[in-house]
Amino acid sequence: MRRLLTLTLVLPLIAALAGCAKAPAEAPLANGLLLSLAVLESGPSGPVPQPAQLGILTNDGNTWSYRSIEDPDSNVFHKAMPFAPTGGDPGILTAAGTKAMIKLWHPDGSSETLWEKDFGGKFSRMRDIETADVNGDGALDIVVATHDQGVVAVLYGNASGGFTVEELDAEPNTFVHEVEVGDLDGDGVLEIYATPSLPNKLDGTPQAGEVVRYVPAAGEGRTVVADLGDRHAKEILVDDVDGDGTDELYVSVEAVAGGRVEILRFDAGADPAAGQLITSLDDSLTRFLTAGDVDGDGIKEMVAAASKSGLWLLRPGSDPHGEWSIESIDRNSGGFEHAAILTDLDGNGIDELYVANDDEGEVNRYTWVDGEPVCELLYTHPEGLSGFTWNIMPVPTALIPAP
Repeated sequence: MRRLLTLTLVLPLIAALAGCAKAPAEAPLANGLLLSLAVLESGPSGPVPQPAQLGILTNDGNTWSYRSIEDPDSNVFHKAMPFAPTGGDPGILTAAGTKAMIKLWHPDGSSETLWEKDFGGKFSRMRDIETADVNGDGALDIVVATHDQGVVAVLYGNASGGFTVEELDAEPNTFVHEVEVGDLDGDGVLEIYATPSLPNKLDGTPQAGEVVRYVPAAGEGRTVVADLGDRHAKEILVDDVDGDGTDELYVSVEAVAGGRVEILRFDAGADPAAGQLITSLDDSLTRFLTAGDVDGDGIKEMVAAASKSGLWLLRPGSDPHGEWSIESIDRNSGGFEHAAILTDLDGNGIDELYVANDDEGEVNRYTWVDGEPVCELLYTHPEGLSGFTWNIMPVPTALIPAP
């Protein structure tokens, strides 16, 4: 039986401040941030989705500047990331919804559609993407999760920059929110992990779900690796957080009404019904887990971005299969998605935490000084954010499309 962990709450200095200080001038950065957005405007019958919008944040050495790109073909960007197809020109890869489209945007401002499909349900969305050589042929592939017919697909790359689409799985009336790629068993063959569940419920009632695995290079189809019973997960992380040389699967299990979010660990060969509880949070949603090294000691930490209870720093203990320590980073940051990423934009060897605090219409950066997180404000949406930030990712400024 799982034992609920007692949270060790360390209240950092930032929690005592009335917000984040504006980021100071710094050396120009060769990397910026991509914000994947859904923007809404008020209409006579409720919110009206606007064209998909990609926010771009860059630093010229004096200040952070924001601009955006719109795509009238769709009404939401769910994810955007840098991508260099094997044998093709690099650019920014986007996953959009209604229309469901995967596009590659080039620095000259042009774009090409790599895959478009109407899946035939109420919604048609490319919900998440990851890139890796999942079939082992030496070319980068694009793994895709979709709504709402449960399609998990791979765009297999070739040596000339082209792609061939294969749908690995499909299940009616199913949302797949997340895909991750990694190697849990250490055999050198990449696995795909995905999170199928019933369509969204936000009333706290039970909603069944699971985490499944596919291994295209081995010809292996769907295998359930995490059976979550009457709960489900919309966020997973595959990474070697404990530093033992093999990846682990971390699953953020959403709460049923009156319960808590639980973050479970699964290793290769684990019983799908017996995930190891590393921590729990007094929240209903935690839809971003990100790993990196915040203090430069060569040991990774994990950040959990919860919907209402804020940002949390998790550290593996001497037994990474047991209880992890947990510290509050900022209780005043939040959002429905609460997009977050640990990444090293300034190239100093230490990761910074970048967060879309949608509740306040802000984008913030956290760095650790003398062991404590310090928050800096990078950008405030002038009239607040009417919509959602679905994802935040780093990008080399050389790949950003021209205005």
